Amino acid sequence: MTGRPTAHLAPAPSAGRLTVWQGAALYIGAVLGTGVIALPALAARAAGPASLLAWLGLVLLSVPLAATFAALGARYPDGGGVSTYVRHAFGRRAAAAVGWCFYFAVPAGTPAAGMFAGAYVATALGGGRRTVAVTAAVLLITVAVSNWFGLRVSGRLQLVLALLLVTLLLAAVAAALPHARAQNLQPFAPHGWSAIGSAAALLVWSFAGWEAITHLAADFRRPERDLPRAAAVAVAVVGVLYLAVAAAGVLVLGPAASTADAPLAELLALGLGTSVQVPAAAAALLLTLGTMNAYFAGAAKLGAALGRDGALPAWLARGSSAGEVPRRSLSLVTGLAAVALAVTTLVGVGPQPLVLLATGSFVTVYALGTAAAVRLLPRGGLPHRCALIALAAVAVLLAMTGRYLLWPLVVTAGALGYLRRRRRADSRRPDAAARAGDRGEADEPDADGAPGASRAAGAR
Repeated sequence: MTGRPTAHLAPAPSAGRLTVWQGAALYIGAVLGTGVIALPALAARAAGPASLLAWLGLVLLSVPLAATFAALGARYPDGGGVSTYVRHAFGRRAAAAVGWCFYFAVPAGTPAAGMFAGAYVATALGGGRRTVAVTAAVLLITVAVSNWFGLRVSGRLQLVLALLLVTLLLAAVAAALPHARAQNLQPFAPHGWSAIGSAAALLVWSFAGWEAITHLAADFRRPERDLPRAAAVAVAVVGVLYLAVAAAGVLVLGPAASTADAPLAELLALGLGTSVQVPAAAAALLLTLGTMNAYFAGAAKLGAALGRDGALPAWLARGSSAGEVPRRSLSLVTGLAAVALAVTTLVGVGPQPLVLLATGSFVTVYALGTAAAVRLLPRGGLPHRCALIALAAVAVLLAMTGRYLLWPLVVTAGALGYLRRRRRADSRRPDAAARAGDRGEADEPDADGAPGASRAAGAR
């Protein structure tokens, strides 16, 4: 039974519309963020040319992480994503907690990303904080409108964005390569070999996002085949792009790679003979729009699934099935993101508080998701071995997160409190038992981690 999807999780074969290439583009957008603009410099500052080993190590670690979530998505194609896997492995309370952590992290993280992009636009065009806020607002509106018309539109937009982004990054590398110098690799580890670990800790956030597309698994045409293929394409593309940009920065910029605020823009400017600000703004906008679009799509679907399962109000459940558009959930995510952007802009604190809120939440999602994979995936198989490696890597990441885990604890308390209030309200109604069975509230996972018999009996 372990690792097999229940009947109510498998969509009709023709319900999904996402292709392998659109899925790969969503993955690329979710993982490639604005960090590629600044993080190569931070890593080079921490470890010098040896930071390239940190990049390589994290690319290699992305393989089991992406494979783990792709395997889960192929077996449990449902809009709940990680929440669905955790429900099968650990029960509905843990599922509600991880679902809330992801769902309410997106309205915090996406405005922060928009403000980062807005800072690059303000540097290029002027206008200061007003330009930052307007740019972030325009990005929010763009991704909300794109997802309002469903994955057919947002998937195509993501494919165009991914093609433009790949072209831009490869152009930056190709334009700068004639200026590469092998002597820039010396000294290779100026701060010692242990500094590679420090560089990796900085870079690990550039590789977050492999869990985001699992919420769209049921919207693939053939999830069991297309989702792993999309993940494989994305791992290859992301790995090549990250390594190419990082290597070009070290080989071309040399010691200046550790002091450049935007090494990617420096590479473009060097190769094309332009100022740094304009290519930096263009890169930031493409990277941010792709990331926000992917996370909005995943969060909107997750909210509908949580409403369907009783972890959020049932009003949000419309759009939870494959091929449907979760407009109510999308509206809530957009509204919360707009409020977060407005508050941080009016108070003048910048994006840092939003980043801190999102950081611990996403690490918690990874930890519970990989733990669920270890329990659910067939033992002895390659996906299960990948899950073990991923869980070990996430455990290290969890230890490094430290105090940022306080916020997901608060969110978890909110999720559990909501479930208690919902249960008390339902218990006062005569048809409470039937509704609890429909939502799978009356059971916990069996000894093998598969859902209990009562869930199957109540499946819709």
